[in-house]
Amino acid sequence: MTVTLTEKAAFRLRSFLRGSSGETAPTEKGVRVAVVAGGCSGYEYALDIASKPNPEDLIFEQDKVQIYIDPQSAPLLKGVVIDFVESFTQSGFVFSNPNATDTCGCGKSFQAGDCTPEAVACS
Repeated sequence: MTVTLTEKAAFRLRSFLRGSSGETAPTEKGVRVAVVAGGCSGYEYALDIASKPNPEDLIFEQDKVQIYIDPQSAPLLKGVVIDFVESFTQSGFVFSNPNATDTCGCGKSFQAGDCTPEAVACS
């Protein structure tokens, strides 16, 4: 599995998926997890609700959450754990990435060895 959700993250994502759908019938709605060029360290995480997977997406399910990952992001997301934290100062999804060689102070972006901003697998 490329990405692992904690129990709290899976619960929050299921809530978002239910809240974004006015439909009662089953759908292909899921969560798209990606890495994009940006942020102060080179890469940023993207987490979005998707109505259906793209044809080239890697697709898997954890705790009743459909997860879609594009092939370019997959190498940089291998082994990532997504958690959800709530405190007085912040709440949101937090990514723990074993591929990150450096992260910015806010934790929203990262570097990954000699990888390029196009999210090509590290050598």
